[in-house]
Amino acid sequence: MEQLKIVIGRSKDNYGAYAENAPGIYGEGDTVEEAKNSVLEAIAFYKEHTPANTPAILKGEYELVYKFDTQSFLSYYKGIFTNAVLERITGINQKQLQHYATGLQSPRPIQAKKIEAALHKLGAELMAVEL
Repeated sequence: MEQLKIVIGRSKDNYGAYAENAPGIYGEGDTVEEAKNSVLEAIAFYKEHTPANTPAILKGEYELVYKFDTQSFLSYYKGIFTNAVLERITGINQKQLQHYATGLQSPRPIQAKKIEAALHKLGAELMAVEL
């Protein structure tokens, strides 16, 4: 099954989203959920109204994968992941994380991967929990 990669980014006014590997698929919204829904509507519209121009990936089976830039991720999840929690799971100090969240600095690719790996590890640990 192919992956349709949806990139989500935060602008001054809203969240924008686009399909990285399917041209012409865009969305936006005041929240990440609205941007995701907007992309789903764009996909449905594209498939229904322009079947001849529908990207090949949309003609077969695919799964959606959401990609965030670091600033957008930290902004979206700030109510769930405090900088103290992120410091604990990533090893990156809180002041540096705050710079990433506000856009004062962008993480080097290795730092972004470190954050991603820590979040995936946490997700795997949570998936193994039974209550």
